[in-house]
Amino acid sequence: PEQYGGLGLDFGYNAIINEEFSYGTDVATGFSLQTDIVANYLISYGSEEQKQHWLPKLVSGEVVTAIAMTEPGTGSDLQAVRTSAIADGDDYIVNGSKIFITNGYLCDISVVVVKTGDPSKGAESISLLLIEADRPGFSKGRPLKKVGMKGQDTCELFFENVRVPKSNLIGMEGMGFIMLMKELAWERLMIGIICAAGCEQVLAHTLAYVRDRKVFGKPVASYQNTKFKLAEMRSETQVARVFVDKCIEEQIKGALQVDAAAAAKYWVSDLMSKVVDECVQLHGGYGFMLEYPVAQAYIDTRANRIYGGTNEIMKELISRTF
Repeated sequence: PEQYGGLGLDFGYNAIINEEFSYGTDVATGFSLQTDIVANYLISYGSEEQKQHWLPKLVSGEVVTAIAMTEPGTGSDLQAVRTSAIADGDDYIVNGSKIFITNGYLCDISVVVVKTGDPSKGAESISLLLIEADRPGFSKGRPLKKVGMKGQDTCELFFENVRVPKSNLIGMEGMGFIMLMKELAWERLMIGIICAAGCEQVLAHTLAYVRDRKVFGKPVASYQNTKFKLAEMRSETQVARVFVDKCIEEQIKGALQVDAAAAAKYWVSDLMSKVVDECVQLHGGYGFMLEYPVAQAYIDTRANRIYGGTNEIMKELISRTF
């Protein structure tokens, strides 16, 4: 919103930005996490004081943000998180740890999924808490050594008796799981958007390559196998584009359903892995050389099927709507 330093644009603008990052093969920049994910929790559920204090700093880049959900041993099961926030007067005392946190190493503040009240109540005890990185007891592990996406500062976060004022609570106690389910729909569609654009990008690179590369005196593109593979990939990529664009329309209207977002995330990320693998094969040995975009995509895009909730979890969410 403009009153907090933004331009007041709809999600269509965010979709374009995410597509352009993907067309440029950028998997390191954490802009989308800041503007598409963390900001939305504050805009939708934060207090006026929280919005006035933090949103202008998100816009200016003065503050780098993260969202800390996943814990060692819990994976995509958010109801099983163990990080606790125990009430102590006007504060919470936070203890626990998080893992695989994007922007974690550089973050100045993180939205942290915690258990408040009775932890045995599962989803009903989940809350969201803003925790500044300079609070005593908040520490960060070294950036994790990932297979791909190496430019992204993914790390562990640790909380040892971190005192956080109750005014840092986002929304109400026990409402965290509901907020997560609503906002995760856009995050999952965002992955679908990135993957749809990624399919288009890697397919374009491969088409140019097979037209230029010759085998037995003829361009690789002239062989029937190549033609059929390209036809299959282009057709499936076009199907993905139509579905993702429809989901973007629903998001702009505020009508995006959880199952549709889950379908976009799982199906299009699965498709991207398939497309990238086929394109590596069409490049032959050069497809395994990192100076070629298709090889970089091979190692950078695999995580799309894991983060934002694994694709197996996406199928579980879809099945619950039957």
